[in-house]
Amino acid sequence: MEKLLKYIHSLTEFSEESWSLLQPALSKRQFNKNGYLLKEGTVCQSLFYIETGYCKSFYQLDGTIKNTGFFFENDIATNINSFGSGEKSKFNIIACESLEVVIFDKQKLFEAAKQSPQIEALGRNCIRLFASKQEEFSTIFKLYTAQERLAYLELNHPEMLQRVSLTQLASFLGVARETLSRIRKRRIQ
Repeated sequence: MEKLLKYIHSLTEFSEESWSLLQPALSKRQFNKNGYLLKEGTVCQSLFYIETGYCKSFYQLDGTIKNTGFFFENDIATNINSFGSGEKSKFNIIACESLEVVIFDKQKLFEAAKQSPQIEALGRNCIRLFASKQEEFSTIFKLYTAQERLAYLELNHPEMLQRVSLTQLASFLGVARETLSRIRKRRIQ
């Protein structure tokens, strides 16, 4: 859990005492490719810190998969609405390759946060980062064309273009795979 501790220190001041108090809320888990971290229709009870691999969030509409987000190493994956409100998730989170995560159990995390202001601050910072990323992508979808969205990803999220298949990327960008291929071809020329 050294990667997680380093990540925590990058977000907030964190003592050894707080780290000890946080331990009961943490568990490591591996998911095989296509393993579900969260299924649509269930309540999200966890934050998932990605140690290795990546996963995506998606839903199905009329039999078509609509990708809504990708989470890579040192990201937190969750359904923020379901986690906070207790409502059932409207989307899935699935491993796109072999995945190692540290799971933050919601109830145990809340109990630990009552004992340590540093853990409470960590929780707020994780949620803030997650919300910032969601807003970033929401904004590019509102303001940019598909070609501009691709250029934005190339500049700001190159790992996505390197690791995510063209079909999944097209779904995320809201265009057909063929359209994305044409956009990429024009950019190369």
